Amino acid sequence: MTNTMVEVGQGALSEELVHGTRVEVRNRFVGAWTRGFEIAEAVEGGFRIKRVSDGSILPDVFSAEEVRPERRKRSMWWY
Repeated sequence: MTNTMVEVGQGALSEELVHGTRVEVRNRFVGAWTRGFEIAEAVEGGFRIKRVSDGSILPDVFSAEEVRPERRKRSMWWY
């Protein structure tokens, strides 16, 4: 496992994606963002992603454009 940190963000907002960071992943079929993942490892060309529900590491490498820090919905009372 590497200790690589990658900064992502827009303008002044940026966050580092490191091992264990909870993220959303862009669905390659419909383009929507999907929750329930975390960074397993930063590798050349992107990230290896782990599914939180069962701990499985997905077989593909995801680019920085396909991964963003998990966003919490603040407008709902149950969040």
